Amino acid sequence: MEITIEEVMNYVDEEDGKFIRLAFRDAYGIQKNISIMPGEVRKAFIEGIPVNARQIAGFRESESGVLYLRPDASTLSVLPWRPDDGRVLRMFCDVCTADGNPYPGDTRYVLKKAVEEAAKAGIEFRFGSETEFYLFQKDEEGNITKIPYDEAGYMDIAPADRCENVRREICLTIERMGLTPERSHHEQGPGQNEIDFHYGKPLKAADQMTTFQMVVHTVADRYGLAADFSPVPLPGKAGNGYHINIYAVDKDGNDLARPAAAGIMEKIRDITLFLNPTNDSYARLGNNLAPDRVDWSDAGRSELMHIETVGEKTRAELRSPDASSNPYLVYALLIRAGLYGIEKNLSLPGEKDADGILLPSSRKEAAKLASSSDFVRSVIPEELIREYLG
Repeated sequence: MEITIEEVMNYVDEEDGKFIRLAFRDAYGIQKNISIMPGEVRKAFIEGIPVNARQIAGFRESESGVLYLRPDASTLSVLPWRPDDGRVLRMFCDVCTADGNPYPGDTRYVLKKAVEEAAKAGIEFRFGSETEFYLFQKDEEGNITKIPYDEAGYMDIAPADRCENVRREICLTIERMGLTPERSHHEQGPGQNEIDFHYGKPLKAADQMTTFQMVVHTVADRYGLAADFSPVPLPGKAGNGYHINIYAVDKDGNDLARPAAAGIMEKIRDITLFLNPTNDSYARLGNNLAPDRVDWSDAGRSELMHIETVGEKTRAELRSPDASSNPYLVYALLIRAGLYGIEKNLSLPGEKDADGILLPSSRKEAAKLASSSDFVRSVIPEELIREYLG
């Protein structure tokens, strides 16, 4: 159900909202925001709030240098860690030109277009996430160290697991913002954690990932700690993955996860630059059970895709991405690659057998593959491709 401007204004008044953050992501998925006062909310919906595009990655090629944020009312939420008096609220925004049209380089718009393409084909995609992060101590002056918060291991419990209360507060905070974490536990590395989310519609799942990272950083800071989502925070230790569970059905409810997974596997080398965008991303691949080749199995070990069918439902888990990626671009590419597999009625290769095909071993190799890919150019606008190829 569409939320009206009046309903937003009433909510702001009821919650004593004094600052409204208009949030968006740049080309690389880094969250940005501008705060407005309640009296500007109506203007934000009708005219948009201007921002200096030339200072933001992915928007620098805007002709006028000014773009406009238009909030999505369905994402309105209170930031629960802020004061109860004069509360801070947040809405995610679409980035538009002065005439109100979507800006092509807005990654949220790129995802919206992919969702529309799937809807035209009668296909629904949903995504769940399993995201890992480290918690590091700070020194007496508040500087971030590389000293893990604990030395616990996989699924350990307190007192070895000192991160337990931090994870608990993260999950409770996320719930207060209207999202539902599925499960959480200590991961392999010292001070490493994982929190998972149920399947969600693509746009909500991407917004959710943005909220999740913000909450983790905020709660960690409240504990005097620093959260680190980077691919390899500690050399020689387990890296941080951003595993994505993929669900695909047609309008009759038929399970299409396998052909979708086959399409993703066929396009994975072309799109790896956007799933693994940093140099450190490639130090993670091939180590500590992170995949480095294009294969699959139902065992759930070090393969690119873990695929299992329980009853009538198939879960396809893609294990190569890391959280330095932009979830809006990631989901857009997975939808379009999945549609390709469905439309071509592709079958998965033999289990753990993809002719020895390897994932790119460096960002340079991934960039070369992306730059020559017609598929990538059919999904990602040129201004974003140029940004990534740099």
